[in-house]
Amino acid sequence: MEMPKAELSTPSSTPLASLQIKKEDETLKAVSFPSAGDRAPNHGDDLRSLLLPDAHHLPVTPPSAIETNFTCYFALDFLKPGHDQYVYRHANGLCVIGLAPTHVALKEEGGVVRVDFNVGKSDRSEMKVTGKRKRNAKHFESNTALCKVFTNGNFFLARCCVKGSLLEVNDRLIKQPDLLNTSADREGYLAIVMPKPADWLKIKDSLLNYEDYKKLRGII
Repeated sequence: MEMPKAELSTPSSTPLASLQIKKEDETLKAVSFPSAGDRAPNHGDDLRSLLLPDAHHLPVTPPSAIETNFTCYFALDFLKPGHDQYVYRHANGLCVIGLAPTHVALKEEGGVVRVDFNVGKSDRSEMKVTGKRKRNAKHFESNTALCKVFTNGNFFLARCCVKGSLLEVNDRLIKQPDLLNTSADREGYLAIVMPKPADWLKIKDSLLNYEDYKKLRGII
């Protein structure tokens, strides 16, 4: 006897299945998926922003090598009015000594015409320091004379400004004194001195930072 064939029905054809599908559709509509702007930040974009900063946030004038590598200090009216000198201190403790832009010698008509490292008792340009221990380096006081700076009608004594060991003088100035007129804060530096940490802490308080120097000398 042949049994009657049962009608096969798919799950979706039953009332219960239809109700389940309807609920799933409503659940999907209720879930909010993040848009492109709401997604997690792209770390590649963060790295790119660090390596390639926004041009609008960059300074108008990039910092010079001196501003990047040295802390700038100034000794104003050092022992005499108008004798302004700079002390550029490197992180390793070395101090570069030179004439500040407002030094009276640089304001003389014709500027600097000669530099002489023979200050009477010794010629600083003949001092030769050797080795890592800086043998033969002479220890000077802050008021010790480094050289004579000549203009057309006068001469001025430039000083060490800091107490320490004189490691070298810029003997290029002997043949090229005009470096003081054109780049006193760079190629026209006078000398390099290494103070002891304790001595530096004492002299540092008597020096001005760059901002205070500009204010006192009316530099914009």
